[in-house]
Amino acid sequence: MSFSLSGKTAIVTGAASGLGLAIARHLIDKGVRVMLADSDEARLTAEMGEAAQGDGPVRLFPGDLTRKLTLVNLVSATVEAFDRIDILVNAARRCQISEVLNPEADHVEALWQQNVLSTLRLSQLVAKRMIQVAEAADHPEPGAIGSIINFSSVAAVRVQPELLAYSMASAAVEQMTRTLAVALAPKGIRVNAVSIGSVMSASLQLALKESPDLRERIESGTPLGRIAAPDELVETIQYLAADASRFVTGQVLVVDGGRGLLDAVAAPAF
Repeated sequence: MSFSLSGKTAIVTGAASGLGLAIARHLIDKGVRVMLADSDEARLTAEMGEAAQGDGPVRLFPGDLTRKLTLVNLVSATVEAFDRIDILVNAARRCQISEVLNPEADHVEALWQQNVLSTLRLSQLVAKRMIQVAEAADHPEPGAIGSIINFSSVAAVRVQPELLAYSMASAAVEQMTRTLAVALAPKGIRVNAVSIGSVMSASLQLALKESPDLRERIESGTPLGRIAAPDELVETIQYLAADASRFVTGQVLVVDGGRGLLDAVAAPAF
């Protein structure tokens, strides 16, 4: 089986920072043509603007990915630039603290829109394009038309009231992944998710500054005893995107440093 991604085309959302940025850079290094999407235009340009020069293999797409028209334009821009889409990495996601009994501060609507609906809508649009390309060409090997990769969290299976909205959204993404995997399997499109523990991101860095004891709580609740760097997940994404995993679909691959092995309810799932 091949782990090569050379010559493929990908969309990576949340590409301006953290995990999305690390994945985008890794795919570019592996010879993938990549459309990098993020709502933070300034940061996206600062991080990747130098790589996205002219009509090369790297393009930037700033925009609000919670808007349906933005998602339509993202897919159109990718097809116009690269003709096809082989890989979608839905790495744009948010984590916010919920006030469980306060509808004005539980953030359910915001995280549902960002983490669930945007992921679903973009996946639907990309899957349709993958099918169109496949139908116009010779029939490829089963499972080889395209790969969609979503992100969940260990919060999906842990009960932490302060993460009400994030937990709900994470659980929904996992069920969405399974459902899309079954629906799209006859078309040769694979859909998988990665459930992560604590991975260093801009939001986590801010949380660590605001709560000095948070790092110790995370590390003590993680058997490997540390917070992961974004680069530690990029080869997992490569595996799920490559032909090496062409018989893998509908799976939620847990990459959490062993967090899920402990019954530490109070350990933060950030």
